[in-house]
Amino acid sequence: MQILRYAVYRFGTMLLTLLVVSALIFAIINLPPGDYLSNQIAELKSTGQSAGVAKAEFLRKEYALDRPLWEQYLIWVGFAPGPHGFSGLIQGNFGWSFEFDRPVAEIVGDSLWLTVLVNLAAVLFVYMVALPLGVLAAARSRTWVDYSSAFVGYLGLATPNFLLALILFYYGHRYMNLPIGGLMDPSFEGQPMSWDKVQSILWHLIVPTFVIGTSGAAAMMQRLRANMLDELGKPYVETAIAKGMSPRRMLTKYPLRVAFNPFVADIGNLLPSMVSGSVLVSVVLGLQTIGPTLLTALRAQDQFLAGFVLMFVALLTLIGTMISDVLLVLLDPRIRYEGRDA
Repeated sequence: MQILRYAVYRFGTMLLTLLVVSALIFAIINLPPGDYLSNQIAELKSTGQSAGVAKAEFLRKEYALDRPLWEQYLIWVGFAPGPHGFSGLIQGNFGWSFEFDRPVAEIVGDSLWLTVLVNLAAVLFVYMVALPLGVLAAARSRTWVDYSSAFVGYLGLATPNFLLALILFYYGHRYMNLPIGGLMDPSFEGQPMSWDKVQSILWHLIVPTFVIGTSGAAAMMQRLRANMLDELGKPYVETAIAKGMSPRRMLTKYPLRVAFNPFVADIGNLLPSMVSGSVLVSVVLGLQTIGPTLLTALRAQDQFLAGFVLMFVALLTLIGTMISDVLLVLLDPRIRYEGRDA
């Protein structure tokens, strides 16, 4: 019951934090002088295209870009009525993309779930690789297992993601017949979900999952090894072995639980770092994620599209942080919440 109350409390703080983040995102997006339409108006005036200027001026009024910034923010979020009443983010209206001349919801619709899919697969890869290798390296410290794991870890940290993507892009297709680019076969794009489409997506996920997750897995493996070695050198480990507990059971019952805390806490940072770290990989591999879309929106000062993508990344961060906080309470009874021990 206490854990449920704590989860509700964390959900409330997450919503308040998201509100503050939305204000910061809106302010930062509007830091550069002008916006997409004002820049377009200046360009049209310089070329004497009066009809285009009239259309751009109409769009500025249509999307409330002629109002003060504080009012634009309230309309964008949905706290104040705009030209069409209450129609902001909280009402499900993500705005209009001036760069693509389409609603933001249409542009990011498929990209959102593909982004989540790619990064969840990368997170699972990170934990599936880092956890066993980190524990094994600590348990077999100063042996060939430890040195081999360290070599793999340093190699993963030192290799840039885009370079690894290019290598697998070429050799993976040449020697293992792995698909080149995209997250599904072009014949399945726009088609309803089916088993053949799922198989195509899973097959196309192999390369981006490995590329995006390699550096994260290497870093996590090294930290888990260091934390485990620190725990294995503490007196309670020797006491547990002296009482007759088997080394394997002792390893999983005590040191691993304590050493694993930082990695549960990292869930909040892992998801957004994967999204941001996959932008260049998405461009190289031609993935239909929101990374390339965000780059285009920021370059063009397409504020509604850029604002929504940044809000999506912020939401991933806050959800991951909330999940990690709740899991930490379940994992380690020493952690306090609501002023009491869990």
